[in-house]
Amino acid sequence: MTRVFSGIQPSGVPTLGNYLGAIRNWVPLQETHEAIYCVVDLHAITVWQDPKELTRQTREMAAALIACGLDPRRCILFVQSHVRAHAELAWIFNCVARIGWLNRMTQFKDKAGKDREAASAGLYVYPNLMAADIHAYHATKVPVGEDQKQHLELANDIAQKFNHDYGVAFFPTIEPLIQGVAARVMSLRDGTKKMSKSDPSDQSRINLTDDADTIALKIRRAKTDPEPLPDHLAGLEGRPEARNLVGILAAINGTLPENVLREHGGQGFGQFKNTLTEALVAHLTPIAAEMKRLLDDPYALDAALHLGAERARAIAEPIVAKAREIVGFLPAR
Repeated sequence: MTRVFSGIQPSGVPTLGNYLGAIRNWVPLQETHEAIYCVVDLHAITVWQDPKELTRQTREMAAALIACGLDPRRCILFVQSHVRAHAELAWIFNCVARIGWLNRMTQFKDKAGKDREAASAGLYVYPNLMAADIHAYHATKVPVGEDQKQHLELANDIAQKFNHDYGVAFFPTIEPLIQGVAARVMSLRDGTKKMSKSDPSDQSRINLTDDADTIALKIRRAKTDPEPLPDHLAGLEGRPEARNLVGILAAINGTLPENVLREHGGQGFGQFKNTLTEALVAHLTPIAAEMKRLLDDPYALDAALHLGAERARAIAEPIVAKAREIVGFLPAR
């Protein structure tokens, strides 16, 4: 089976955007691929984290992944820092990647902002660690959004340079898997911006732990325009908030936006928002309940993650040991 790898940062409760844009699409891959998923806490500390919050959020993210349908018996689910091969291979890749390559990474520019000199070195070499995450397992498919494609291209550049410099054909080429009806869910307050956990306004997003009343309130307050819904996709041009809400309902119901418009075209947003709220509550309430159940038993959750780490190490450690040998390191006892 083709091996896939993906990770997600423990940076707060996952949003509807995280779910529809990534997590839900990981679930069916358990049946068709050898699927490896991790909570990337090493990536999280590229910006300062409160230690207690990091611990809490790591468990919270793991619980969310399981509640959304990842089964630790059918995939490998673990915490990144529990498998040291990630950090070891990342250092090797730090010495393979070129400064010029990293300077072209747009995400560093976005995250560092104007004061780049104050950013951590870890944030700068973040893409090298991401490359190591994938190559430590010889994964060849990575389910990602469009905003991560540049990092995958860098991961392939690193692999090709490693193979060329050492005269081997060791690290394979990675291909992105871009899936899902709603690959990009936008803010409820501004349809031109991506839904984000870091947005200062909690009203901009649906969190997977939101209860029915909270979901209803947020959808009711979601920004719209005064026009009714069109009955065709072209009618959504220049209407980002309308496009966003239509896309969310389509994704939740597993259909296409054009089908939503055929059914609801001509409706005002009051009626449409009621339909959207009902669909979201029916879909997300069981996820929130399962998250709570898992978090109420942290020992069982940790045990599942530790077992996942053991399975991950069984794959990654021989691959990284071979990389050490190729580089010329003395064998470790």
